[in-house]
Amino acid sequence: MEKAKKAQMDKFKRLLESKRARIVSDVERLKLQTLRHSQKDAAGDLSSYSYHMADAGSDAAERETMLDLASTQQKLLEKINKSLERIEQGVYGTCELCGGAIDAARLEALPEATVCIKCMNKYNL
Repeated sequence: MEKAKKAQMDKFKRLLESKRARIVSDVERLKLQTLRHSQKDAAGDLSSYSYHMADAGSDAAERETMLDLASTQQKLLEKINKSLERIEQGVYGTCELCGGAIDAARLEALPEATVCIKCMNKYNL
């Protein structure tokens, strides 16, 4: 691999690893906030009295939102890991659909991208 291309791949690898670390941290924080607390803990109610059903509904909706967010972050993490694998395989920056180059500006903005803009628009991705 030529020196300039290797430097560029190292740059994208660092971007992806940094993004992965942030997401892992975010997902762990979300898990702690939603999965490891009982409904009473989440509501701040430490007494043995039950609380209003509307509070339970609000808590459940908030937990569901947090779990959806964690799921979205997990999918992004999978894309990042796939992009890191593509760097190791020497195919990072190549569109999975047409085989053309993915523009460097696109990879700067979205380093986990695996398709070029043309294919993204053509296939409504």
